[in-house]
Amino acid sequence: MMAPAKAAAVEALLAEMPAWGSEFTGTFANHAPMVLCALAEIGGTPAQMRRFFDHYKTYKKLLPFGQPSTPLDAESWRSVLGQREREPDLRLFFSAEVSRLGIEAALKHYLPDLAPGVAASAFHALMRTAYGVLRQNEDDIAIALAYWAATYLALPPATGASPVTDDPAEVLRRVTLIAPMHTLTLHDLLWQNMRDAAALPDFVPVVDWLEIGSDTMEKMADVAIRLFAATQHFAALHVVTGLHWIRLLTPICDRQTQGTLLRVFWQAIAALMRELDFPTLPPEEEISRWRALPAPDWPEIFAAAAASYDEHDISLAYSAAQEMTIYADPLYRVAAARRLGLIGDYRI
Repeated sequence: MMAPAKAAAVEALLAEMPAWGSEFTGTFANHAPMVLCALAEIGGTPAQMRRFFDHYKTYKKLLPFGQPSTPLDAESWRSVLGQREREPDLRLFFSAEVSRLGIEAALKHYLPDLAPGVAASAFHALMRTAYGVLRQNEDDIAIALAYWAATYLALPPATGASPVTDDPAEVLRRVTLIAPMHTLTLHDLLWQNMRDAAALPDFVPVVDWLEIGSDTMEKMADVAIRLFAATQHFAALHVVTGLHWIRLLTPICDRQTQGTLLRVFWQAIAALMRELDFPTLPPEEEISRWRALPAPDWPEIFAAAAASYDEHDISLAYSAAQEMTIYADPLYRVAAARRLGLIGDYRI
């Protein structure tokens, strides 16, 4: 529970966020609204939050949010999915809907439509939605849903074909056998690399490969932290954090929507294998050795993250700690400590 003075300062800073665009030049995601929440959660002070944002908005050259042009309604909003220029109109629409329905009902109503586009802005619309749920803030939810709709990324849809495995790692291994994946031109943005991989004819069946069951999220989380611990790769970091964000939404979603979120999320991760350089997960004995390594406790990791100007340091520290409370895997703490430079490279 935050002290009243800190809570008031946090709210005052977060109240500034809607004025800034969800993305900035080149369609890079504006992390500030979500990372400031994470920073508060890991014990960052209002002064640290202000310091981070003042640096971030200048360094990233954040853009003011745009102006609406043409109103949307329940019949027309789907027609502008994936049209970034219509985000202001979508924000007005979703603001009215969240006000009318409330947070939970609005999410239950609209997430089934948006879940197939969970790769929107490389999961950062998902991130904004998850943090809106964490804060239980109607404005944040409306902004997030509009962002998700405007940046909706359509990947090849599931066909209902029989799955080939219930192991998320096996899906990633099989993707390495898709020859055209190895010659894809890489872009600066994750979502563009997802888009290009998904456009390959040989990639189309990937969405159906994984059997989705009651333990799929846990299996994905296990692969995610192993992948990040092994590579410390920027894209792998988003696998860990993305599953935390999905987990924040699942209590609100029906089973079908949960399944869609997980299926399409893993499809998008598979699409990033070229960017990840087709890594091989370490053997179990290596993972066990890493788990046993001495590493700082979370307060020290949080302090290092709170002092960082890197939005991904803060995001990972919070998400990894939250995931460790669910899965009790010390690898989260070891990998986060390595990311923050608190321990050396254990892979050597």
